[in-house]
Amino acid sequence: MNPDTRLTAGNGDRVVVPVASSLSWPGHARATAVLALPLVGAQLTQITISVTDTVMIGWLGARELAAAVLATQAFFFVFIFGSGFAQAALPLAANAEGKGDVREVRRAIRMSLWVSGIYAALVMIPLWHIEGILVALGQKPDVAALSADYMHVAQWSMFPALLIMGLRSYLTVLNRAYRVLAVVLAGALSNAVLDYALIFGEFGAPALGLVGAAIATLGTQIIMAALLFVYTARSREFERYALYQRFWRPDWAAFFEIIRLGWPIGATVIAEVGLFTASSLMVGWIGTIPLAAHGIALQISSIAFMIPLGIGNAATVRVGLAFGRGDPGELWRAGVSALLLGGTIAFGTASLFWLIPDQLVGLYLDPERENAEAVLAYAAPLLLVAAIFQIFDSLQAVASGVLRGMKDTRTPMFIAVVSYWFVGMPVAYFVAFGAGWGGLGIWSGLASGLAAAALMLTSRYVYRARRWHGEPGLAG
Repeated sequence: MNPDTRLTAGNGDRVVVPVASSLSWPGHARATAVLALPLVGAQLTQITISVTDTVMIGWLGARELAAAVLATQAFFFVFIFGSGFAQAALPLAANAEGKGDVREVRRAIRMSLWVSGIYAALVMIPLWHIEGILVALGQKPDVAALSADYMHVAQWSMFPALLIMGLRSYLTVLNRAYRVLAVVLAGALSNAVLDYALIFGEFGAPALGLVGAAIATLGTQIIMAALLFVYTARSREFERYALYQRFWRPDWAAFFEIIRLGWPIGATVIAEVGLFTASSLMVGWIGTIPLAAHGIALQISSIAFMIPLGIGNAATVRVGLAFGRGDPGELWRAGVSALLLGGTIAFGTASLFWLIPDQLVGLYLDPERENAEAVLAYAAPLLLVAAIFQIFDSLQAVASGVLRGMKDTRTPMFIAVVSYWFVGMPVAYFVAFGAGWGGLGIWSGLASGLAAAALMLTSRYVYRARRWHGEPGLAG
């Protein structure tokens, strides 16, 4: 195709789409890195909010930290499934943008916001009853009660958090991810100030402890959602997409397409998140110190995971654009270059886990607090196992993103379920409690599940890409 190909959308919306000429392998790697950089920055900054909460709550004590671990894991478990509907808009909007169809971009994003809002309303009920759920799952009643105090405030941030995800997909497809990064940076700063003020009673605010952290999180999510809404609603660069024009009017075909693609995405992610949430519950059976240590190690691993997650989102867009244009050669190079980029970076983060585990864990602890040394001693070995599964976690995240760009969500969901629940969970349980390895056994199970997912998802991509439009077009 000529780089200046003009395309006309089906409803008459005329646009000029710069259709990329064939890129070299280094060119694809650079293009993916450029798109991924603000996404990774936004992911890292977003998790900084959770890190700030964890660090400041950790200063309150091990019991408060354990309660926060349970509450935030439960919230994230519910949130991540709902975020699948926002992620479903990525390949749909990218395919449409690749064809120059403005109307389809608008339909995909608008209906993803609809579905996300309905989902947020539905999950308010189970989140409100989190205390009874945690007790039924074997957690200590006093820790479960503290978790409920946190959740009864934090759960309302589900609405702005899912709105942020939907608008982030919109801006990513339109190559405006740096705007998302700017907003998340502002959110991280506001969260740090609100946390410090409301947890410890600084700047004239009341000292609310754990509840103060929840209020800070809710306020921060509202601020970020408002900033993104105002930007996308008022900026002239988005006028031709008319996202909010007659927003109340349903588009049922797009609505159900979002659900069709979105629920397997949510289920795929929740299969992995569910494994990690179940690991928190199992560590909770061992004791409060192991649970606090597990929470710190998991937080550090999550920070590192934001890099391949951002690369995976960039891969969804780049593969989705090639898929929409019907260019199998570009699709192959875009996918493989993203996998290589993610794997290379994962080696670097894994090296840090292996070389300086004590220093990383120590960032989360006040050495003057009771049990700080015990938490450090338990958490540092967990990071050594995390160094191993970091490689597999990166590959499965990027492979999932590549497959989503091809609208392939159902089979990856089954792969995730098998990998995490028929491989990872049995290994975690039997090595932890049967072999007596405790927390290290649970983390060994996490590594085995991620390894199985990485192998099968990468193989799935190679199979799909080589079959799409035939082998010859993919050989370059």
